[in-house]
Amino acid sequence: MRKIFSKAGLLVLLAILGISTVAFQVTDIYFLIKKNFSIFSKAYENVALEYVDEVDPEVLMRNGMEAMLETLDPYTVFYNESQNEQAEIFSRSNYAGVGIDAGFRDGEVVVVAPTEGGPADQKGVRAGDVIVAIDGVSTEGLLPEEVQNLTMGEIGSSLTLTINRFGLDQPIDFELTRASIEIKNVTHTTHLGDNSEFGYIRLAQFGMNSANEIRTAIEELSADNALNGLVLDLRDNPGGILQEAVAIVDKFVEPGITVVETRGRIQEYNAAYETREPVMFDKPVIVLMNAGSASASEVVAGALQDLDRAVILGETSFGKGLVQIVKPMPYNTSMKITISRYYTPSGRSIQSLAYTHQARNASISRQETANRVFKTRNGRDVKEGRGIEPDVQSGTSIPGLLEISLMQEGVYFDFATQFESQNSSFESEQMPDQVFEDFRVFLDESGFDYKTDSELLLEELEAKHNNDEVKASIESIREVIQKEKEQNFKDSEQEIRKALYLELISRYQGQTLQREASLRLDDQLEEAINLLTNSDQVSSILNGRG
Repeated sequence: MRKIFSKAGLLVLLAILGISTVAFQVTDIYFLIKKNFSIFSKAYENVALEYVDEVDPEVLMRNGMEAMLETLDPYTVFYNESQNEQAEIFSRSNYAGVGIDAGFRDGEVVVVAPTEGGPADQKGVRAGDVIVAIDGVSTEGLLPEEVQNLTMGEIGSSLTLTINRFGLDQPIDFELTRASIEIKNVTHTTHLGDNSEFGYIRLAQFGMNSANEIRTAIEELSADNALNGLVLDLRDNPGGILQEAVAIVDKFVEPGITVVETRGRIQEYNAAYETREPVMFDKPVIVLMNAGSASASEVVAGALQDLDRAVILGETSFGKGLVQIVKPMPYNTSMKITISRYYTPSGRSIQSLAYTHQARNASISRQETANRVFKTRNGRDVKEGRGIEPDVQSGTSIPGLLEISLMQEGVYFDFATQFESQNSSFESEQMPDQVFEDFRVFLDESGFDYKTDSELLLEELEAKHNNDEVKASIESIREVIQKEKEQNFKDSEQEIRKALYLELISRYQGQTLQREASLRLDDQLEEAINLLTNSDQVSSILNGRG
């Protein structure tokens, strides 16, 4: 009896100590908040009242608050009164902009994805472009939301977007005209394959009713022809509503399966989201992704990958696995705050950056620190901290300076305008050689040119040295550069032909048929169709055999 009592007493004592420890920790954090708020309050009062120069108390406080939040992550931000109103306008999609979704990577504001068909997309802005300035205003020190706000304005007004692009040494300016941005969820559906036996769905974002639009698209595609497979295109999809992502996975996975978990410090924010509906589509699925696929896109791809339900094809995704909510604050202000992280069914995090909280948005890549291996349902290895890595790696060609300049200058558009004035129709299945030769003549006659990095350096050298010997050498180098530019045109000919062809199709047959034509020229999509055609290969990948 004494021994039993002794054990029972020990358990009670341990329980009391545990409760006391928790109570102490809670009391401790409130004590620290009160202590440091008192110190800050007094410092604020001293500066506002006694500093040698008169300072605006509101500006002083807002600067202090923003400096505090900057030590966290780029998604935790304070909205002042005007920003709050802009956020409400933006959420109603009743605004004029250039169609970019901005994010944060390695201390720089980058384009997560351009809105399909928007002004930025039409001019050639790409996912991953670093936004350097807007109308000459540097983005250094700005948050993605602030950059987004700078792009908003009156319909028809213009702005200059200056970007840095990987692989190019010089910044690029894009002249963009603001337009009313109406973003659709499902932007294109069609049949693929020799016998139209596969379906294709392009999902541009996870907005309201995304899952219902996916359901409708599958039903309509299946009604026209029995489907033996499906391609879900999430390239350049920046994400959106988490519940829509879960409901989309629901169409492909049996009920009762956890799609994603959110975990944070506060228990009420922790949740597990499960599938509920019967399987709607049970044939093979290929998901297309790239570096512009983020957030909810990664939730869908990660869940389907972990559950061995779909083959992920393309490039590694953006790696945004943080969850935010907007909390109202006094005087019509608010705060968007990160409250948890996403975890896929295998238990891995998709967040690619870890924030150290030591300085302004200080972060380290988790690819080097988060090498934990997780298992899919069939036992395949997947790693966390890397976004979503594809099962089948498939890259796309990166446009060079020539291709970028052709799009920037609107040369394709101008040639199509001239061509249309001289030709009543254009129905070719590919770019005719004669039309392409006409385009080359058009380039010469219009005086199109672009400056390479070498030419810019040569101009600097020429400005510093005026003697005849140096001038002769510069002229020789210039001739070499010109030959290189001619070779660049030959090297880029296939991509230029493709861009010109799609511009002409759009002009004569509209954007829907232009999308159809672009799919025929899409190398990643062709790989997806080849996979679906070989169902054994899909099974082999999902079972970890190759």
